[in-house]
Amino acid sequence: MTILNMKTTSNLSRRGFLKRSVLAMTTVPMIAPSSILGSAQRTSPNERISVGFIGTGKMAHDYHLSTLSGFEDVQAVAVCDVDTTRREHAKKFLLDRYAAAGRSSKECSVHSDFRQVLARDDIDAVVIATPDHWHAVPILEACKAGKDVYCEKPLTLTIREAQLCIETVRKNGRILQTGSQQRSSVFGPFRLACELIRSGRIGAVRTVHVGVGGPSTWCDLPEEPLEPGLDWNMWLGAAPERPYNSVLSPRGKHNHFPAWRSYREYSGGGMTDIGAHHFDIAQWALGMDESGPVEIIPPAAPEKGVGVKFVYENGVEMFHGGPSGCTFVGTEGVLYIDRGKLTSEPQQIAKDPLGENEVHLYQSPGHHRDWLNCIRSRKRPVADVEIGARSATVCHLGNLAYWNGRKLRWDPKNWRFHDAADNQLLDRVRRDPWQLPVG
Repeated sequence: MTILNMKTTSNLSRRGFLKRSVLAMTTVPMIAPSSILGSAQRTSPNERISVGFIGTGKMAHDYHLSTLSGFEDVQAVAVCDVDTTRREHAKKFLLDRYAAAGRSSKECSVHSDFRQVLARDDIDAVVIATPDHWHAVPILEACKAGKDVYCEKPLTLTIREAQLCIETVRKNGRILQTGSQQRSSVFGPFRLACELIRSGRIGAVRTVHVGVGGPSTWCDLPEEPLEPGLDWNMWLGAAPERPYNSVLSPRGKHNHFPAWRSYREYSGGGMTDIGAHHFDIAQWALGMDESGPVEIIPPAAPEKGVGVKFVYENGVEMFHGGPSGCTFVGTEGVLYIDRGKLTSEPQQIAKDPLGENEVHLYQSPGHHRDWLNCIRSRKRPVADVEIGARSATVCHLGNLAYWNGRKLRWDPKNWRFHDAADNQLLDRVRRDPWQLPVG
């Protein structure tokens, strides 16, 4: 079998995922100890985890607010967004849902600045669902404020942010769940695929092909009249100053995923969007959750945004490109995993059940539920901060190779490039006052 002859499967749509995942997450049984929570139907207000939401766009509303407000042991007490319409809509949604469920509810406060949320003593944890360039600073400040964090993927915009997130979460003893829901099998049997590979079902892994979109480009959108009620300067944050365009922050309450992901100032494109999911699965399957590649080699035509090669210290080569999802080629077979599909050649690799003595990985009860359980137990969740940081870094390294058109030699242990001149690529220039906090 060759990779080129494999049937390409497309990703399940984001909208379909949201509908299915909300249903799945809200029906997951609570598994926290009864001595802590009691019955799910008798959870008292003072036993609930108080959560604030930073960012209330489509992903936050359709997935995070919808799911977490359905848990008896969670109380949503604050919503924050730089857009007035979105934050007021989120507040109304939460209060209406609690009222319909017959639950007593505190007044859900609205904020335009995430620092107002972090300053509240009555908030235990926050969900960060902002554009990518607004992930790191709220994560770091939340940890310093003693809050646990759920942050959307990719965890960061730069490699330096990724390293600093790990350091700050650990130093402050926080729980951080990265929004890499494939680790909780929200989209399909990704955990099983990783277990099969790590159990040696395809023999020694030789190559991996990860089929996701390419890198982002610099923003060149024209100026539009500013959306009323939007704090545009706050939306930009550390990114360079530029005029408003509704492609970046859509007007009012919208029902689509904005295209800020296409632009380098705010995101890494398809490489860090769906790439943060599929490269994450490749890292998990290869047992590289605490490491990464050591060489990143761009193709002959890097401007085409496909074909970059990642080389691991053990000789495994991973390529950006190919069918959607992840294709693992080993000495004894091939395994293919994507959203909704797991196949192999020979077929028995994927069909035979795992044996008792084969590898069995962390089994999440659901991505939000796992986060909540870990807030109570203080154990690391399925997509812990280092996992999210390492997987995002793989994506960043690929983008840097494309953008700079040269091979990069990476030291994953020390978070540095071997060539000192390349270390300027670890981070970006930021607008004041949004420099990275330390401590």
